[in-house]
Amino acid sequence: MAERMLKFVGTPQAMPDKRPAAERRRDFDEIYQSYAQQKAGEQASRCSQCGVPFCQIHCPLHNNIPDWLKLTAEGRLDEAYELSSATNNFPEICGRICPQDRLCEGNCVIEKGFEAVTIGSVEKYITDTAWERGWVKPIQPRRERPESVGIVGAGPAGLAAAEQLRRKGYQVAIYDRYDRVGGLLIYGIPNFKLEKEIVQRRETLLRDSKVTFHLNCEVGRDVTLEELRARHGAVLIATGVYKARDIAAPGVGLAGIAPALDYLTASNRQGLGDTVPAFESGVLNAAGKNVVVIGGGDTAMDCVRTAVRQGAKSVKCLYRRDRANMPGSQREVKHAEEEGVEFVWLAAPQAFLGNEKVSHVRTVRIHLGMPDASGRQTPQEIPNSHINIEADLVLMALGFDPEDLPAAMNAPDLGVTGWNTLKIDWKSMMTSLDGVFAAGDIVRGASLVVWAVRDGRDAAERIHTHLTTKALAAQRIAAE
Repeated sequence: MAERMLKFVGTPQAMPDKRPAAERRRDFDEIYQSYAQQKAGEQASRCSQCGVPFCQIHCPLHNNIPDWLKLTAEGRLDEAYELSSATNNFPEICGRICPQDRLCEGNCVIEKGFEAVTIGSVEKYITDTAWERGWVKPIQPRRERPESVGIVGAGPAGLAAAEQLRRKGYQVAIYDRYDRVGGLLIYGIPNFKLEKEIVQRRETLLRDSKVTFHLNCEVGRDVTLEELRARHGAVLIATGVYKARDIAAPGVGLAGIAPALDYLTASNRQGLGDTVPAFESGVLNAAGKNVVVIGGGDTAMDCVRTAVRQGAKSVKCLYRRDRANMPGSQREVKHAEEEGVEFVWLAAPQAFLGNEKVSHVRTVRIHLGMPDASGRQTPQEIPNSHINIEADLVLMALGFDPEDLPAAMNAPDLGVTGWNTLKIDWKSMMTSLDGVFAAGDIVRGASLVVWAVRDGRDAAERIHTHLTTKALAAQRIAAE
């Protein structure tokens, strides 16, 4: 019904109600309320149904966004859910944590002058409604296949691949070195962006779909890669990247300086009810401290907003470029500012001061010079512009690099690139080892959850092609 759409001229953009900053500073609950059904349909009706949907083109998963917006506007939520979940294994997760302002919403053609359609919030609403109404069912393949696939890593890439392979009837086993399913979804992202129950119900769904999990199982320690290759018809490596980047500066070894992921993991574990000695001792607890976070990505935003909720005395984010050049979501920056975070733009750390324990970060002001090969302006230090910033806890959110997987897995023949990511044939997604595939951040480097989901889905298709080809070849040999 076309008359239900193109309402953007008369209907203003309206996000779901956001809790006041003073209230949300005190807890880790999600900051946005849910849409009411009428409001979700009203916002979906703002879509212009354009012939070339740039929102869909700029989504890594190429979600059928205009179609499920139209179905939502018409009240056909069950069909909207079917369409949304056809291209995305975790639409309610992506609706919460994707940087829509850089992807789908940032490319909405009505954005200029009218503000974009609130695609992410509608996506979240559709799938949350589907869970509430019991539309999300365990997978029941049309037929079971005898081949099994082993997946190393229970993060978004591994889970997406597991679901896709299970739909095709493969027997799927996931191995992960941590004690919970979800990877960075469970330990790296705070509750105010993604409540852990959202991840855990996906785990339950996969278990009910007969996916087997082997947790606290590290490949190279508890099982070898060769054993997995012998046990399964194919193996997918989807471990992600966890090695924190460091900074070479005097005093970096002082107590009170910690990697961002260690800090976020401690906070998330404490929220899940675990005993976390580093949190209880105050080492990774921001309560009452002057906190300085170094970095400008989404991990840095997670850190500053977590520190606020832990009761920090002050929270500053130190970034060497300006706001326009910040890689993190501008929406997240706005949330952080509302919650009392101070941003120190165009400043970089030169040294960390203190006796045994950090007391100040010595910073230097930055001027953005000519663009480098990537097109970004090069940060240049301004002489004699030093400032000392008081700090009791410094968190390094400088990004992540791959671990040395060939050494960790005792698989020296596993090929890597110059960046230490796994080298694959992009057509087959197979590594240098026959029958061993790779997907997600361990291939492309630290990236977005939505890209991990895309890679996991693509890898599942390549594995299916590989195993089907092997089965047909075996049948031909047997018939000769």
